[in-house]
Amino acid sequence: MSRPGALRDGVRLATGTLTVLPVPAPVTVDREAAGRAMALAGLVALLPGSLVALVGWAGSALGAPPLLVGAVAVGALAWSSRGLHLDGLADTADGLAASYDRERALAVMRTGDVGPIGAATLVLVLLAQVACVAALVEQPLLSGAAVVVSRAVLALACASGVPAARSDGLGAMVAGSVPRWAAGSAVLLAGVVVTLAALASGTPWWSGPLAAALAVLAAGAVLVRCTRRLGGITGDVLGALVEVSLAATLAVLATAA
Repeated sequence: MSRPGALRDGVRLATGTLTVLPVPAPVTVDREAAGRAMALAGLVALLPGSLVALVGWAGSALGAPPLLVGAVAVGALAWSSRGLHLDGLADTADGLAASYDRERALAVMRTGDVGPIGAATLVLVLLAQVACVAALVEQPLLSGAAVVVSRAVLALACASGVPAARSDGLGAMVAGSVPRWAAGSAVLLAGVVVTLAALASGTPWWSGPLAAALAVLAAGAVLVRCTRRLGGITGDVLGALVEVSLAATLAVLATAA
């Protein structure tokens, strides 16, 4: 049975963790609140997604160079989440490349230092995102919808049965905390959002479901790799999943547009 206030705490936790918006602290931070927060991540992403769409619209209206618009939009998105997901992507890449020893890989990820593999991964993923947003400068709703999809995959990454790599930290708090039906519903809702954005932007309707499906596949591939290699998820792994799925979603939408 759900405790009173769990939904409120989940909304506060999701907003405070995934965005820069100042919100009251949750009254209680437990696994139930964490599960609600991860299930609501896609919904909360409407806020940074709207920011990305607004930057794209303004850049198009001003006639700014598409690559510049893409860079500003991706930079604004990073700012809106305090660079949390980008940090996770770099740390995860370094950890996976560091050693075949699980404990050594987790230790590398915990240090927070960015090594050559992490830096290269970060640059390549950001380049892909900027290029795709630049290609979608005339359809800014699609870029905003891609943000929603990328955050919705957090619900899948934290679905029941997904283990934590450590006994402490964000990963331990959220791993397995989202019921599978709620995780599936979150992704389905994000798919509806991106499909509606495709229809409103005059692009093929099928690009929305395809983009959402590829985002899930890309995130799933990384999740399986990290689970086998590290023993489960960490906060850094969640950040990596967000950035990889964002790139995958944008790639489909930019190609279809």
